Amino acid sequence: MSERFVRIDGSAVHVRREGSGPVCVLSGGLGMSWFDWEPVVRLLAPHRTVLRFDRPGYGLSAPARPAPTAAGEAERIALLLDTLGLAGPCTMVGHSLAGFHVEAFARLHPVRTAGLVLVDASVEPRPRPRPAPGLRDQAARALAAAAGALALPYLLGPPGRRLVARASTACHADLAPESLVRRCYRPTRALRAALRENTSYLDQAAELAALRARHPLPAVPVTVLAADRARGTRSAARWLTRQRELAALLGGDFRIAAPAGHLVMYDRPDVVARAVLDCR
Repeated sequence: MSERFVRIDGSAVHVRREGSGPVCVLSGGLGMSWFDWEPVVRLLAPHRTVLRFDRPGYGLSAPARPAPTAAGEAERIALLLDTLGLAGPCTMVGHSLAGFHVEAFARLHPVRTAGLVLVDASVEPRPRPRPAPGLRDQAARALAAAAGALALPYLLGPPGRRLVARASTACHADLAPESLVRRCYRPTRALRAALRENTSYLDQAAELAALRARHPLPAVPVTVLAADRARGTRSAARWLTRQRELAALLGGDFRIAAPAGHLVMYDRPDVVARAVLDCR
């Protein structure tokens, strides 16, 4: 296992590389850090070279100045692979919001994509960009700065992270080490990154819709993996329907992880790992 910081567009990006074999890249959802993939990495590392990284502001990565975009995150992944000397095609794995990013990567860098696994990925059937993206991004940054001045991230960041993780798993547990949660969620940069990604969410969804119209998906294996807590509610059924529709749109395989909350990598790491391994 190797761990390092790579400078991309002027910001230090934290990345971990472990295992051997064909390369797969793991990218977490909004607010997630590299260690959230740990249960999956343990299953993949004997068979794959696993690359996981923190987007700007998350985990141990420094903040970035530009507002987050789907294409920008796809380019960040490409530059990261270039810096690490990984030129061959990779299996791209995106959870939640990062589903936008890895699909954008596949469309913009088709020859570098060996497969696509979308883990309970974000879905917006008819997205429209919201007005004044620059002003909204400034507002998100200002709100984070005000919270930081009051020490709110330091006081509430770790318990807030724990609360969200427990609510997003079928096991109702946050498996991340307490020391890492404190280290990564006390700094204001994590809150700033989450607010910036949240305020740009619909813009990124609309951006991906435009990319779909201009850039075809390469002919590679695609798996859409949906979480199902087996609650039988209308909202749960609606979510699974949207995930099936995403799989149909991308011409991919649709699979269900159950019982699992949104953090599928905690509840069913075996299902996530199998989806990745089946790409080759």
